[in-house]
Amino acid sequence: MNIAILIVLAYLIGSIPTAVWVSKWMYGIDIREHGSGNAGATNTFRILGKNAGIGVMIVDMLKGFIAVKLSLFTHFSPGTEQLVNLQVFLGLFAVLGHIFPIWADFRGGKGIATLFGMILSIQPEVAVSMVGVFIFMLFLTRYVSLSSITASVAFPIMIFFIFHEPELSYKIFAIATAFLVVLTHHKNINRLLNGNESKVGIFRKRRDRRN
Repeated sequence: MNIAILIVLAYLIGSIPTAVWVSKWMYGIDIREHGSGNAGATNTFRILGKNAGIGVMIVDMLKGFIAVKLSLFTHFSPGTEQLVNLQVFLGLFAVLGHIFPIWADFRGGKGIATLFGMILSIQPEVAVSMVGVFIFMLFLTRYVSLSSITASVAFPIMIFFIFHEPELSYKIFAIATAFLVVLTHHKNINRLLNGNESKVGIFRKRRDRRN
């Protein structure tokens, strides 16, 4: 299949505004008009609850995962530089689709779940390591935003110094991802610095029982 067509398909898959459609069709609201105004899983958890949040998160992850798997419709051999480069581009356009969805007036989420699905599809061991960083930071701080930022910044560090990824395009993508996540979380960073960022209740009950 033509590579340009695959890239367009990846963007369209990433553009599926899961949180927006779930909030409108099932709850009669636009999630972007509530909470942080973000059309992602975290804001869905806060506004619509655990079940809706988990559903949105899974679908958003699948968007990145499936977009990368579009590379199977090419003649590139597994493990080759050409295949990795294409997978990076497909995943990137899925993430961009999530952030700027054509199906929702280009007002989407921050792309964290879609990014994770992409990395899980390309390099599962890196994705699992990032989850470990995210959970550890979430346990320490209960800030989802800070945990997401930390895991994303850890991404290029892992690529360069732990997994020693040889592909230049993947290294560049890892660095760009860290910058993109920091950029899309600038409001959260301001709230963290001002001390008014919202925390999640996870781990709190367990701590309270111990205390």
